[in-house]
Amino acid sequence: MLDSPPQPQLPADSDTNNAIVATTRHWLVRAVIGLNLCPFAKSVHVKGQIRYVVSDACDVEGMLAALETELRTLVEADAERIDTSLLIFPHAFADFLEFNDALFFAERLLEQMRLAGELQLASFHPQYQFAGTQPGDIENYTNRAPYPILHLLRESSVERATQAFPDAAEIFERNQETLRRLGHEGWRLWMQEEAERP
Repeated sequence: MLDSPPQPQLPADSDTNNAIVATTRHWLVRAVIGLNLCPFAKSVHVKGQIRYVVSDACDVEGMLAALETELRTLVEADAERIDTSLLIFPHAFADFLEFNDALFFAERLLEQMRLAGELQLASFHPQYQFAGTQPGDIENYTNRAPYPILHLLRESSVERATQAFPDAAEIFERNQETLRRLGHEGWRLWMQEEAERP
């Protein structure tokens, strides 16, 4: 039984970041959009409004520096051009509990920058585990990504999306049921397939 998506091998050439972004984009298209885990994701993907940023951070301090830069970039950007950001950490937080602990400092930074209420954070990790589950439970795969990722979202976009999908509160339960039906082998085969281009 697979406990998480296999961790991709990082290329040792100048195209490393492009390869990391490509792997992340494949996960987004196949899992998040392909399985409809987030009904809000397809629109910004198709419009090219997702910003992908690969951080070279190796610890919490580096993560916070990268996050501060990206928060400022997103809040200053035209929402029609950049609606949301995926901040990817391929060199840090291999341990999920360490990553989970770091989220406390990430949320605190958001508040210190007085951006709470304007931006919000979501998180993904190769070993993501919901409270009350076992590491191998398929339900955890709803939040499992190839790398540790902080997803920066605009509150205004979240509100609009919620209005467009009145059953947004049920998404979590629906996602878990989707993964239960798919199972571990179904997940593995699904993720092996090539992502369709928008």
